[in-house]
Amino acid sequence: MASNNESHFWDSFMAFTVGAVAGFVLGVLFAPASGKETRAKIKEEALKATESAKESYGKIAQEAEKGIRVVKEKTTEGIDTIREFIDKKKEELTKKEV
Repeated sequence: MASNNESHFWDSFMAFTVGAVAGFVLGVLFAPASGKETRAKIKEEALKATESAKESYGKIAQEAEKGIRVVKEKTTEGIDTIREFIDKKKEELTKKEV
């Protein structure tokens, strides 16, 4: 299930990124502006893209941390369950031997 959600996230993220880049390129190419204005627009958009990438990275990192916590919790629960099962079986064997 997590891999399906992860796949959907990456698909959406890539679609957004490709769309943003394509929109920016088309906007710059078709906007009537001087070279100085165009360079200023490119710089501004590059800064926006950088900021957006940083925000996306932060969100991805948070989701990864959540996933790691869940895995740790589930692993701990599994280990505790196995230990309880082993202890129960040890007690049963001890009672049979006596």
